[in-house]
Amino acid sequence: MRVYLDNAATTPLDPEVLKQMFQVMENTYGNPSSIHGHGREARTLIERSRKTIANLLHTSPAEIFFTSSGTEADNTAIRCGIIDHNIKHAITSHLEHHAVIHTMEALEKAGLIKLSFVNVDDKGNIDHDHLEALLKGNDRSFVSLMHANNEIGTLSDMERIGDLCAAYNAIYHCDTVQTMGHYRHDLSKLKTHFLVCAGHKLHGPKGVGFLHINHRIKIKPFIYGGAQERNMRGGTENIYGIVGLAKALEIAYAEMDQHQQYIQGLKSYMMAQLIEKVPGIGFNGETDPAKSLYTVLNVSFPEMEMADMLLFNLDIAGISASGGSACSSGTDIGSHVLGAIGANPARPSVRFSFSKYNTRDEIDYTVAKVRELCLVSA
Repeated sequence: MRVYLDNAATTPLDPEVLKQMFQVMENTYGNPSSIHGHGREARTLIERSRKTIANLLHTSPAEIFFTSSGTEADNTAIRCGIIDHNIKHAITSHLEHHAVIHTMEALEKAGLIKLSFVNVDDKGNIDHDHLEALLKGNDRSFVSLMHANNEIGTLSDMERIGDLCAAYNAIYHCDTVQTMGHYRHDLSKLKTHFLVCAGHKLHGPKGVGFLHINHRIKIKPFIYGGAQERNMRGGTENIYGIVGLAKALEIAYAEMDQHQQYIQGLKSYMMAQLIEKVPGIGFNGETDPAKSLYTVLNVSFPEMEMADMLLFNLDIAGISASGGSACSSGTDIGSHVLGAIGANPARPSVRFSFSKYNTRDEIDYTVAKVRELCLVSA
């Protein structure tokens, strides 16, 4: 059996999304910036997709800007938000994706900002009192805190963070890559200035995402070279990806309640089976469904002789999982997220992440293989 449990890294493309994209590839090849008929057809598809996304998120199409990825969207929000508004102080956490942390650190190294890290507990929860103290003790700040951690799944309270940022006139950027399409975001109510999306995290295509820029804030382009995206991002639009992203988000919203219940059921079932069949098992991050992303389960295994071979042996058994962010694969550096929450480095950790295409049979197979590996290495 082959089992794919690395959906937080990327999800399989939904067949309906592929069908929609293929139709565009076959029939719509004009440059959307051209004024002739072929170009207008392409432009119409892009604007229709933008409107679909905006309607789902309860915002204006004018606030949705298409990008090549969530990473580009994060970089645009952070760099432009800080530089264009002359922000001298930024706040983030040690749990953030490298698209956020490395961008912030580059700006600090360049002498543009002072960077502060808000405290987190051993489950990855933000210390809101410390956040308020950091906001209160500095001039206008730029705050970047993700909605759900991509490694341990702990959710942040976007409403509470938004209220704190509003109270101290801070700019609030939230990396919503892991939750877009998995939770409903009502942008007419959230007090965020920037939100981001990557299509491949919600059964859409790779190579496309979007940045939501609230109308209350203005920034200059991050990429120059043309008047695309209403002068916000130079470069010919990825029309196939944009149409696929909009279709994927549309499907996600239509099926969200049933998929959330189904996937949470798989996660809870796997937790129960691991506790029952693998002595000494534990979990990193929050596991309470109200506080944890239902698609992610970070498992802390007992100490074992072959800890560094655990993922390799799972792969041999046909099980695809992750030791952390896929964006860091190929390095021997330990997870910065697990380090930030003080996880025991002697205990190997594996992130299993689920989608609507996973089954209980796959969970049973995975738990059985995990048990075998733990017994052999004990």
